[in-house]
Amino acid sequence: MADPTDDFVIEQPVSIRHKVYDYLRNEILSNRISAGTRLVEGQLAKKINVSRTPIREALHILEMENLVESFPRVGYRVKELRWEDVEELCEIRAVNEILSARWAMQRLLPAELESMKKNIDTAEAEIQAGHPEYFVERDAEFHEMLVKASGSQRLLELCQMLRRHMLRYRVESLNVAEAGLTAVAGHRRILTCLEKKDDKGIEAAIREHLEQSKRDIRRFAFGDKTHGAA
Repeated sequence: MADPTDDFVIEQPVSIRHKVYDYLRNEILSNRISAGTRLVEGQLAKKINVSRTPIREALHILEMENLVESFPRVGYRVKELRWEDVEELCEIRAVNEILSARWAMQRLLPAELESMKKNIDTAEAEIQAGHPEYFVERDAEFHEMLVKASGSQRLLELCQMLRRHMLRYRVESLNVAEAGLTAVAGHRRILTCLEKKDDKGIEAAIREHLEQSKRDIRRFAFGDKTHGAA
């Protein structure tokens, strides 16, 4: 009997393509490659030390994800930040995270609540100790714990994708102590509602948390000083 794995081969170029894609995507979402930057295949290939093919394939996927745009005879460019995208992302996140929280309230374990509380306390302590830059990771951990508690892998995947896209807009504010502490307070309100199984309260807490994120984004990413922290 033939071995069903005989014809199964993992080709190295696939791995390289994925690595190039992940690298470029993370650089764009974290603003290390800033909006408006022209992405030249040859230059990127030389910098990353790969051929042009995985670069071209990665850029094509990033264009489909609306992170870069192509121009005839010019190549690719990182898309500019748009306020309309922020509003759309926040609204979609609100719907998904409210659903996650409601499902989580039906099955949350004491250990999960304790982990979320520890995350909040750690984030607050790090910011007060002069390390607001650590909050990017703590914020991601908190929201991931919230969605994982829902028990839905599909919701987790959706929320992770939305949060990664929003990071491109939020990264400036997440490195500011004032904005970080405001976000921590928002996490505490969400946790309190989870503990009390407050269905109405959790919706209000999540929506206010995301509205505060929008205010911080407008202030720090778009330079509008009239929309500071509430």
